[in-house]
Amino acid sequence: MSIALINPNLVVQRNDPLTTGIVYMPLALAYVAGAFKKNHIPFKVIDAFGQKPFQARKEGKFLVLGLTCEEICQELAGETRIVFIYAINLTNHLSTIKIIQAIKAAKPSVKVVVLENTQAVTAYSLKIVAQEFYQSGADYILTGESDHRAVELARILLEGQEHKLEAVEGLGGPDFYRPPASVIADLDTLDFPPWELFPLENYWSLRFAHGPVSSKRYLPILTSRGCPYPCRFCVVPATNNQRWRARSAKNVVDEMERRVNALGVNEFHIEDLDPTISDERIREICHEIIRRNLEIIWKIAAGTKVETIRNEETVELMARAGCRYISVSPETGSPRLLKLMRKPFDLKHALRLVKEMNRVRIRSQACFVLGFPTENDEDRELTWQMVHDLTKNGIDEIALFIVTPVPGSAIFEEFSGYSHLSELNFTPAWRQDYKELNRFRLRLYRDFLMWKLWYHPLKMIVQPMNFLRRHFETKMEMVPYRALVLKWLEVMA
Repeated sequence: MSIALINPNLVVQRNDPLTTGIVYMPLALAYVAGAFKKNHIPFKVIDAFGQKPFQARKEGKFLVLGLTCEEICQELAGETRIVFIYAINLTNHLSTIKIIQAIKAAKPSVKVVVLENTQAVTAYSLKIVAQEFYQSGADYILTGESDHRAVELARILLEGQEHKLEAVEGLGGPDFYRPPASVIADLDTLDFPPWELFPLENYWSLRFAHGPVSSKRYLPILTSRGCPYPCRFCVVPATNNQRWRARSAKNVVDEMERRVNALGVNEFHIEDLDPTISDERIREICHEIIRRNLEIIWKIAAGTKVETIRNEETVELMARAGCRYISVSPETGSPRLLKLMRKPFDLKHALRLVKEMNRVRIRSQACFVLGFPTENDEDRELTWQMVHDLTKNGIDEIALFIVTPVPGSAIFEEFSGYSHLSELNFTPAWRQDYKELNRFRLRLYRDFLMWKLWYHPLKMIVQPMNFLRRHFETKMEMVPYRALVLKWLEVMA
């Protein structure tokens, strides 16, 4: 094989296995694999995390899971000429850099290309930190959607036509960069990701993922790409130019049905940035699932804009079609901060729909960010009140993230004090106000549990049972299990 596609190791911040160490299957890399397969270009997948997810080693304040750099280099065939490394998440940056350095030391002639992840809020804009990749030995970065461009780039390099490099959209090198000027308009033209090339059994054996895992076999799925909102703490406006595109309902359900028949998968985690932007399309997906009598469950794991779910009728239809989990993101209870964030949020609409989700047994999550620039005690008090109101209406869990400066976000330049990009996670202990913010976070989690026990006691009784059964209906049940596994791996490392 002359081409290798590499998913980096999972990197965990050792002092916080609760908000770091989240497992994502490499969706964008799988789409690139599909593009190479369609174009009959031989390649090899090396999933540095997925191939040995229980192999751990300590590197300073981090725990790194998966293959060692030596093992990755051994996986490269002697004829390997190009390596594409997927920059899946900002927290895993440490692993990405180490892999680049190891490959260049072992095989200096191999061209190393770093691929951008454009469809995750946990990713980062590669052009902002490009020099760090080049200094580590990378030859190129490829920004924007890589599905077609990776194939174009591979052909140029394999044919020795380097004079054509600067014509490739999204491609950057030490002395040039051409921004991506286009996106894939018709997502239905893309082949489904060839998941059979990835170590699925190893992922399934973990029993935890980004979304709550309640089945033995699950897969992530992208039903749309992009997001139209300009949130200032998020990298997505920079990597998607506030453009949203969707697959057709038929195409989405075709993929689900194929996974059911070929792989025995019956649970799907929707990893879109905003899957419900079109209420009409989400209804069509539901009707298509029901029409085909697919016995599946699906979960909106990465979140969606609650205002785009039009009404209670849509929620009820989603439940009938197998939806069992929806994550939404109020971000803050402060109208002042929402304006600064450029994040619209309709609390009354959210309360109505959360109440309906509770009625039809769709588990729900509300995500908040703490520590946005200029946030004060009054703002946090408003967030506290919003959490109370949502809990009363039936929200099943909350997630409280402390703002970190993601390269590519509008607030990136407003922070300093970190020593490594992998420290830019949701527990930024390097922030001077971290202890204050973390104290508030812990108090709010405590109050949330007390409110939930008061308003919805039966749910609190079920949660320990789900934890013991490893049948996770919420992330709140799954995360402690993941933390225990990670701590055990740290002890054994």
